[in-house]
Amino acid sequence: MNQTVAYTNHTKGKLEQILHPNYPLCKEDVVWILEFIKKKMVEEDPQMQGLAQPRLMKNFRYFAEVAMMLIHRRHGFDQEADRLKMWLREAAYGLQETD
Repeated sequence: MNQTVAYTNHTKGKLEQILHPNYPLCKEDVVWILEFIKKKMVEEDPQMQGLAQPRLMKNFRYFAEVAMMLIHRRHGFDQEADRLKMWLREAAYGLQETD
């Protein structure tokens, strides 16, 4: 297995793990997924380019919601884990089928 395939498999696994309903979120995971999304946008990932503008705007809306939650967080993520995971799924829409 070459290095690119290994990286892709690791990234896909990490993304699936973070978004799994039973996985307990921590700040590092939330930051990781935001960095991942940002990287894909900066690289103009073909998966993101294939999304319609309304979908991209929805992705951005949820990306911003998660970022603002990080900034204004006063409590642990476990209190709002379901909502946060939904926002992360929406922000990463289109990237979850990474091959």
